[in-house]
Amino acid sequence: MTVNLNEASAPLILLDIEGTTTPIDFVYKTLFPFARARVKDYLSRNWDAPEVQADLIQLRAERSADVSQGLNPPALAAVAALKGESSSEQIESAAAYIHWLMDLDRKSTPLKAIQGRIWQEGYQAGELFGEVFDDVPPAFARWRRLYKLICIYSSGSALAQKLLFTHTTAGDLTGYICRYFDTTIGHKIEAGSYWRIAEELRLATAEIVFISDAIAELDAARAAGMKTILAMRPGNRPVELPVNHPAADSFASL
Repeated sequence: MTVNLNEASAPLILLDIEGTTTPIDFVYKTLFPFARARVKDYLSRNWDAPEVQADLIQLRAERSADVSQGLNPPALAAVAALKGESSSEQIESAAAYIHWLMDLDRKSTPLKAIQGRIWQEGYQAGELFGEVFDDVPPAFARWRRLYKLICIYSSGSALAQKLLFTHTTAGDLTGYICRYFDTTIGHKIEAGSYWRIAEELRLATAEIVFISDAIAELDAARAAGMKTILAMRPGNRPVELPVNHPAADSFASL
């Protein structure tokens, strides 16, 4: 299906990453295993870093919520033990809880922050290269010629988003992107998150087109007043048709 993005009423394109600009397999078969294998090493080297301490405190609060909901998460070191020199037991417990969250594919802000910093080390060492679909770079260039603004909204941290688009196999694409939004603005299945994004950009929600492979996210964006497009990419999870959103299998058709 061809969807017209040439309209002056839609000056901004807001993009999901996983299953939209980037193959799902890259996220689940490359990025997630890379971070998972390095969590304990990263924690042991950076335990006293303020950002890690802040993440661990948030993770402990998240674990308490898990327990209150009747879940059975792994134990996590007590708050008092989060300060000062780490022990192997503390690192093991923190890593076990992080792995548990990853197994659930939890869209946890502190989890995503830790993953992002692990990936940063991988990109900087030349061990990771971001993947995008072949139609993404020419679409970015075409949208720029049409004076469209491009922003990203992903459950991955803003740092992780920037790293992926900086180090793609097609080159650095960050010059096309004006803003990055993550779960610090709100969760992607909540309409309020999309209102806040529009407020940050000083646009009406009706001036924004959101493209994602997730129906729940598109429903939330549309409830906030945004235009929506369903990304139907190779490797994406099956979607029961028909859906109440225009669909496209390539950015070339937009």
